[in-house]
Amino acid sequence: MKKALIVGATGFGGLGLIEILLRHPHIALKQLVARKDAGEPVSKIFPHLRGNCDMLVDSTENIDFTGIDVAFFSTPDRAGMMLIQEFYRRGIPVIDFSGDFRFASEADYATYAKNKGMDTVHHAPEILEHAVYGLPEINADKIRSAKVVGNPGCFAISMILGLLPAVESGIIEGATVICDGKSGVSGAGKNPGEANFYPQRYENINTYREGRHQHLVEVENTINSRAGGNYKVLFVPQVVPMSRGILTTIYADVKKGYTTSQLMEIYKEYYSGKPFVLVSDTSPNTTDVRGSNRCEIRPLVDERTGKLFLTSVIDNLVKGQSGNAVQNANLILGLNECDGLRSLPQYP
Repeated sequence: MKKALIVGATGFGGLGLIEILLRHPHIALKQLVARKDAGEPVSKIFPHLRGNCDMLVDSTENIDFTGIDVAFFSTPDRAGMMLIQEFYRRGIPVIDFSGDFRFASEADYATYAKNKGMDTVHHAPEILEHAVYGLPEINADKIRSAKVVGNPGCFAISMILGLLPAVESGIIEGATVICDGKSGVSGAGKNPGEANFYPQRYENINTYREGRHQHLVEVENTINSRAGGNYKVLFVPQVVPMSRGILTTIYADVKKGYTTSQLMEIYKEYYSGKPFVLVSDTSPNTTDVRGSNRCEIRPLVDERTGKLFLTSVIDNLVKGQSGNAVQNANLILGLNECDGLRSLPQYP
């Protein structure tokens, strides 16, 4: 049985990891760590865990490095880069949920950080250059041998998986792609701030960081490196009054002559053998993937306007976060990619 450590165990990401690893056949929890709630049983923080996981939460000062096969950093931006050195020195693979290790260069990290209004200086650049972007559908081989994996952003996963078959097949006309993304409030984390206080979020929807969202860097980097293109993405994120889920709609000009049936063939062939991507010929709902590690994509050509239309849905807390991280851990540890992740979506 492999042993896992979770740093940041009392946030939504840490909770998602606990829930998945409790049913994982080959990975067991060794230690839970958090800056807050140290000394408390995790089941006091999340009462639904009572009787299933009553482990005490330790402080970051009391991390036990012995016997750890993989570490998850479910921590805010800039926390991972301050904690990773000892793990890296000991050869313990780390999967980081923040943007700290999603980029191969300090310049790309600086753009990401600037878009979030953070300090743009990276404090572990010597490790940054060895990090692997943790999207298993395209980087499985690199992830298997990685010591540092940057788990992608949730919006980024929905956009990249939606776009890759189209950009790699060269069917998009022009260099501009428009992405409209709607996310549940849990995407803001356990402490979402005043804007997501219930009376201000209920029956309310708004856009934010229009055209300058932090996930844009990783989306453009990925699709352009894979397609050898120079695509620019106009991304308009929105928060909607639901707990979890992301629905991204994508629009672009399509080259003449392509039909929806041809597009379906391209997408189904591209994702053949990818267990967590489902290509659908009907409009997906966020509830179709809720609680699962699935991304469901519907490709469509609107022949009247000559536009490409894609819908991509994920659960932001599973495929968009903890589920994708466990998928990465399975690859690193030489396990079946699907271990611990076979749960059906929750319905209704």
